[in-house]
Amino acid sequence: MTPAETRVAASGSRWPQRFADIVRFFVAPIILLISGFSTADFVLSGIYTWPRTSKVLVLTITIAVLSYEFVYKEQRTLRPDPSGAFAARALLYSCLIPYVLGVVALIALAKL
Repeated sequence: MTPAETRVAASGSRWPQRFADIVRFFVAPIILLISGFSTADFVLSGIYTWPRTSKVLVLTITIAVLSYEFVYKEQRTLRPDPSGAFAARALLYSCLIPYVLGVVALIALAKL
């Protein structure tokens, strides 16, 4: 029995798995899409004041923590494998691709 199955059997609830899925498939992609858009807006605007820079730094730290703690680490716990390939794929699809799509969306809007 895997640690995730043991945890579900011990708690009698599938809530941890559901919470991880909600974060992975809904919360993280939406936040990362908006973050990519905001970061690209900051970079392309050319207005590098301290308040805007600090907001982007805090945003970057926040998305790094979200990605690591709530996507990567949770997937490593739910599906443990020595290589961590499943968790890395989850990170790619739930975090990196939406972030890049946010950046691309702003660039596309800027070219209009």
